[in-house]
Amino acid sequence: MILVTGGAGFIGANFVLEWLRVTGEPVVNLDKLTYAGNLANLASLKDDPRHVFVRGDIGDQALVERLLAEHRPRAVLNFAAESHVDRSIHGPGDFIQTNVVGTFRLLESVRGYWESLPAPEKDAFRFLHVSTDEVYGSLGPDDPAFSETTRYAPNSPYAASKAGSDHLARAWHHTYGLPVLTTNCSNNYGPFQFPEKLIPLVILNARAGKPLPVYGDGKNVRDWLYVADHCSAIREVLAKGRVGEVYNIGGNAEKQNIEVVTTLCELLDELAPRPAGRHADLITFVKDRPGHDRRYAIDATKVRRELGWSPAHRFEDALGETVKWYLANDAWVKGVQSGACGKWMDVNYAGRAA
Repeated sequence: MILVTGGAGFIGANFVLEWLRVTGEPVVNLDKLTYAGNLANLASLKDDPRHVFVRGDIGDQALVERLLAEHRPRAVLNFAAESHVDRSIHGPGDFIQTNVVGTFRLLESVRGYWESLPAPEKDAFRFLHVSTDEVYGSLGPDDPAFSETTRYAPNSPYAASKAGSDHLARAWHHTYGLPVLTTNCSNNYGPFQFPEKLIPLVILNARAGKPLPVYGDGKNVRDWLYVADHCSAIREVLAKGRVGEVYNIGGNAEKQNIEVVTTLCELLDELAPRPAGRHADLITFVKDRPGHDRRYAIDATKVRRELGWSPAHRFEDALGETVKWYLANDAWVKGVQSGACGKWMDVNYAGRAA
């Protein structure tokens, strides 16, 4: 049995689905079900006895302690986080509460449980903390990619809150001996991603004939990681990672944002043509967001060398599969395009004139 937090969100849900498909080991799934936590992501597990879903907050120590005592997991994997830069700019308080305070309380609950375990179980236990490359800040065009020893330099409230959570996880290992593993990943994409993020936003806006907003000049660079590859890397880190270590996980796919958007438009032209014109005609450059990091890139040498992991999917192939998934899942799309989602888009893009 493992305990997963945030397992109804984008990456967490993909991990739970893949975990049960690949390993069959039961999962207790704790998720607060904020706007981005969606039980529809887990619909295929509705009657699966291997999946126990609990609605709750990682900051609720009484609840977490009860779940740990009842289910006695051999590992806890922490995906729970507020995770969108734009939202953190509009409302940083939620990010501090969940990513910093929530992680602290989760670590304390897990520490108490771990310390109570008998020796064999205690030695085998792991706490895996899932984080982001954004904690490292921004790179210049010719700078080397982020490694595990890159100095932290977070530039957004989101990145700062995740950096704080990383530091807490590290400290709980070095001070208390908690067997922590940390992963820092690049930009994920794939099924079940909430449409505030670039790739699903472009797909869904294009299907509706709406403008495709691109920040600034569109030349900000991200390293794109297919979510299934991310999930496989986490499984490898959990199984074989060295306690106390950090592992950077990247997709080996650095792309400018405008490249990603134009590629999506070409895929949509092929898979779902517009009645008139090309999807690229909808591209609209808008005012950049404050403090927008210029480039992220991951050096995944360590995870490849130590654990034998590398991404299995080419960006172009996985992006095509992602587009097909969104086109084939209208019910899921309609379910997430609620009033709350629409209101957020209005708030975030208000005043960003072309």
